Amino acid sequence: MTRPSVVGLVFFTGVPALAIDEGRFPPWRMSAAILLGVALCAAASSVFNAWIERDLDAKMERTRNRPLPTGLVTPLQACTWAWALTVAGCATLWLTGGGPGLAAGAVTIAFYVFVYTIWLKPRTPLNIVIGGAAGAAPPLIVDAALHGTIGLQSLSMFVLVFLWTPPHFWAISLFRAADYANAGLPMLPLTHGSAHTRLRIVQYAISMTPFAILPALTRHLSVGYGAFALVVSVWFIWVCVQLWREGSEARARRAFAASLLHLHAIFAAMTVDLLIR
Repeated sequence: MTRPSVVGLVFFTGVPALAIDEGRFPPWRMSAAILLGVALCAAASSVFNAWIERDLDAKMERTRNRPLPTGLVTPLQACTWAWALTVAGCATLWLTGGGPGLAAGAVTIAFYVFVYTIWLKPRTPLNIVIGGAAGAAPPLIVDAALHGTIGLQSLSMFVLVFLWTPPHFWAISLFRAADYANAGLPMLPLTHGSAHTRLRIVQYAISMTPFAILPALTRHLSVGYGAFALVVSVWFIWVCVQLWREGSEARARRAFAASLLHLHAIFAAMTVDLLIR
């Protein structure tokens, strides 16, 4: 229910935010504690989501075998586990980063649960556009816990992941449209069609590029990083353009895989660049 792969990705996007402002990583214990707090908050959000959407998950092929729909875990157990993770995550951020860290973690969980899962997801195709703010929050949480404020670099990383989220999930919704239709969720391919969705994927892929290279332009990261980020971003745009032109399930699956590779490559390059410097 915690979706370890998602938590791992969230954790991963928080790592560069530890060092990008000052050019060096804080003591390892502080770094580990902040990232642990971020991971626990992400896990709590996922479990709350699984608890709230257990009936919808039972209607979808890709989610019907999750613990709640199959009865492996009871709703009470899931809810208790979600609250335990929330307390653990927020307490870790508070002990490490004080009030700002606690507030950032708590607001992220609340946004994901109430704004995205309960309000947006079942009502509007903009669900993943606006709701993506929760998944993009780790750099902001890290910055708030470390410095008590949110700086330009963590904000730019937030925007990068925020813009990455729609094409990533729209690619899924293209080859899982029947699943979302069965669950009655208004994903973009169902409300506006495949062609419109594919065009929007290209537009978002293009809009991400300036934020991927911004740390190099502000000299917080090297020119080498900037060149790498530009190449990876152009490659991802090209994959999305191919999806726009062809629109097959195979192209949608390739765009989904490419989105994961793109984000991992960008944030890995950020981390490596900071470690080298």
